[in-house]
Amino acid sequence: MNVLLDNLDIFVTGFRNTLIMFVCAGLIALVLGTIVGTFRVSPVAPMRALGTVYVNIVRNTPLTLIFFFFAFGYPKLGLPRASYLVLAIIALSLYTATYVAEALRSGINTVPLGQTEAARAIGLTFGQSMTLVVLPQAFRAIVPPLMNVFIALLKNTTIAAGFSVADAGAIRAYLSERGEPQLVVLLWVALIFVLLVALLSWAQRALEKKWRLAR
Repeated sequence: MNVLLDNLDIFVTGFRNTLIMFVCAGLIALVLGTIVGTFRVSPVAPMRALGTVYVNIVRNTPLTLIFFFFAFGYPKLGLPRASYLVLAIIALSLYTATYVAEALRSGINTVPLGQTEAARAIGLTFGQSMTLVVLPQAFRAIVPPLMNVFIALLKNTTIAAGFSVADAGAIRAYLSERGEPQLVVLLWVALIFVLLVALLSWAQRALEKKWRLAR
């Protein structure tokens, strides 16, 4: 307990940055993933192709390589400067969006085709059919896999520690310089991550219960 209390400033800073990355990247990935997932089932061939190419390229690229690009390649492109924290959020968002898109696509496939046909029969466009009929049902069906994506995102934030981001993954390195026992530090970090994952699991169960009753 002394390791935690004596270095509370490092733990607070590390997990604060971790939560900032998780929340920001999660929201961006949810929006981008929804767009890409819609592209994947679009009747327009170029949109389907664009969604497929994006998912296949980004999802099959190791996340560490994406971080390498934003840490070392982005500054050489002449684009506006950004902090390593912002670049880490972008990298996590682009990567996680592919998994959101695939989870959403599987949820869309669970919606009976007759509902989509009925929506079009009453004059709704593809976009209206998706937003008013298909997506609300699809999101209810993908709560467990979508929450697994966000749990993976939470743990993936630790990769940013290797790219000058003072997040939870960097706590061990900082405290090793203070002479703290590394094993104890890692156990505290792991315990806090377990608690955060447990909180996400509770949120998943609450959403499943709420939407199951709504049906």
